[in-house]
Amino acid sequence: MDRQALAEFLRRRREALRPGDVGLPEGARRRAPGLRREEVASLAAMSADYYTRLEQRRGPQPSPHLLGGLARALRLTGHERDYLFRVAGHSPPETVASTGHVAPALLRVLDRLADTPALILSDLSETLVQNRLAAALLGDRSGHTGLARSEVYRWFTDLAEREHYPVEDRDRQGRAQVANLRAAYGSMGPRSRAGELVRALRAASGEFAELWERHEVAQRFADHKTLIHQELGRIELDCQVLFTEDQSQALLVLTAAPRSEAEEKLRLLAVLGHQRFPSTTP
Repeated sequence: MDRQALAEFLRRRREALRPGDVGLPEGARRRAPGLRREEVASLAAMSADYYTRLEQRRGPQPSPHLLGGLARALRLTGHERDYLFRVAGHSPPETVASTGHVAPALLRVLDRLADTPALILSDLSETLVQNRLAAALLGDRSGHTGLARSEVYRWFTDLAEREHYPVEDRDRQGRAQVANLRAAYGSMGPRSRAGELVRALRAASGEFAELWERHEVAQRFADHKTLIHQELGRIELDCQVLFTEDQSQALLVLTAAPRSEAEEKLRLLAVLGHQRFPSTTP
C-alpha cells in the first residue's frame, strides 16, 4: 500500500469534481475547490473519519469493497479504478462487473435523473446503483450479497421478487431473464461468474432448468412495463435502455406518459419514498 500515492490521488480526484458532477446541489459558495470529504464519504458509503484518514496518509488499508465504493463516488474511469486498487495494495479486478464499478458515462446520466426511476444493471442483472425513485418503486437492492445480487437468481429462488410484476406477465419476464443470462453466459464462458450462476440455478430451480434448455438468447428489456407497487397498485411505464459500448452495463430509465395516471403515481411516490400509507383496518 502506497499511502502517499493513495492520499494524493484521492485528494486530486475529489478536488476535480463539482457537486453537479455527482448529482449534488451546488449550495453556498465553497471555500475550496471540488467536493467536500464528507460528501465523498457519503457517496462511497463509508464514514467521513475513515475517508479523512486515507487522505491524511494514516488510514488502514481499504478493502476491495471500499475501493469499489470510492471508484463510484469519484467517477473514476476503468484505468483510474485500476490505479486506485494498485496504490491501495490490491490487484485490479479482472472485470468491471466484479467490483460493481459503474461506467462513469452512465453515472453522469443517472445523476441527472431525479424525477423518474432509473437504475444501472450489470450483464448479470445485478443492480449496481439506483436512484431514490427506483428504490421506492422496486425496493432497495443494495443489501443483496453473493449470487442474490443478480435479479435472475432472486427471480427463481425467491418468489417475493415476482410481486413487482402482474401475474399475467411473470412467464414472459422469467423467459426474458433466462435469455439475458444466456447472452452473458455466451460472452463470459462456462467458467465465469455467469457459469457459476447457471450451475447454481439449475440445481435450485426446475423452472429455470427447463427454460435454460430452450437456448433462447437475447438482451431483453421490454419497451413497456406494468409494475406493481404495494401501496399504489399497477403503474404503466415505458422502459428506455442505454448500454455501455461493450454491452456489459445498462442504464434503465422508467418513464410515464405525460398527464397519465402513472405520472401522478410517480409524483406521489417521489413524495412518499419508502413510507407506507396508514392502514384503515381497525
